[in-house]
Amino acid sequence: MNSSPAEIEPHDRDLDITAETCPMTFVRTRLALDRMQAGQVLRLRLKGEEPRRNVPRTAAEQGHAVLRHDAQPDGTDLLWIRKKQ
Repeated sequence: MNSSPAEIEPHDRDLDITAETCPMTFVRTRLALDRMQAGQVLRLRLKGEEPRRNVPRTAAEQGHAVLRHDAQPDGTDLLWIRKKQ
């Protein structure tokens, strides 16, 4: 099986929020980031137009770095967020 670049991008933790709706998408994201050390990278799998807009925007507003955002063939998105230092 071949690995896509999205599957091999370095990250410290995975979180799947595809079953969540706003505002729980960012609540779950924030809880995961709160449990991580500064500088660590969270890879999120999310789905839906509202989370695609709101999760990266809210993370950036809170000082975290949105490193990458990739649409996937299955209709989900992968989002990498580095916890603020």
